[in-house]
Amino acid sequence: MPTKTALVTGASSGIGEATALKLQSLGFTVYGAARRVDRLKTLAEHGIRPLAMDVTDEASLQTGIEKIIAETGRIDVLVNNAGYGSYGALEDVPLDEARYQFEVNVFGAIRLAQLALPHMRAQRSGTIVNITSMGGKIYTPLGGWYHGTKFALEALSDCLRLEAKPFGVDVVVIEPGGIATEWGAIAADKLEKSATGGAYVAQADAVASSLRSEANAKRNSPPSVIAGEIGKAVTARRPRTRYAKGFGARPLIALRRLLPDRAFDSVITRAVGLPR
Repeated sequence: MPTKTALVTGASSGIGEATALKLQSLGFTVYGAARRVDRLKTLAEHGIRPLAMDVTDEASLQTGIEKIIAETGRIDVLVNNAGYGSYGALEDVPLDEARYQFEVNVFGAIRLAQLALPHMRAQRSGTIVNITSMGGKIYTPLGGWYHGTKFALEALSDCLRLEAKPFGVDVVVIEPGGIATEWGAIAADKLEKSATGGAYVAQADAVASSLRSEANAKRNSPPSVIAGEIGKAVTARRPRTRYAKGFGARPLIALRRLLPDRAFDSVITRAVGLPR
């Protein structure tokens, strides 16, 4: 049996870096992709193949997949992890930024799936893993564009799962909860920038403080927790369609399912310290 090949996007830190290392430990030939190859130095030292890739650039995506096929002859796992959080009031966030949020979090992931699928179909096997978030099932104030991308990727993954199943290709959704990464601090910075001098400053201050607090919370799970779930999914004979893991993921998703909208609104408003 040939060695299986995996591509992990957003591999320069956090969940992507941990996932690349996990898949390598499971015997995969792993390509770690990021916009800046210099940030992949640590992975390269561990034998993971660095790949320059911008998920918003078509030529970059095509070149990356072509390189993987040329060097290994196959692609068995695609982990769509690249993404970021664009926070701000829907009224404040420029549409160019909103579109870019969708380009990175949604269209980049689906375009990579489009490029990988012909090879997976030819093999009659493969797994596409889309990293969404518990934020693809719940919502928070000033997170509309971010949550919109994650809700969209959840729905697209469901449709893709049905379409790819007859060809032996699995589609899996990973829904991280609170993870100890730099994500929250970056989202908070973007939020404050979008709100400067506007009507939503008080809300932005509260939500940014909450994001930073969550980012620094000791209770957050390490990225390796999510990498472990991805490892389980891509080696399972029949993987689950969804894996919710990380601090707060399962209880918050369950709470959203159980509570009426207004009641959940109140829970979230209090949780982030939003002015009422």
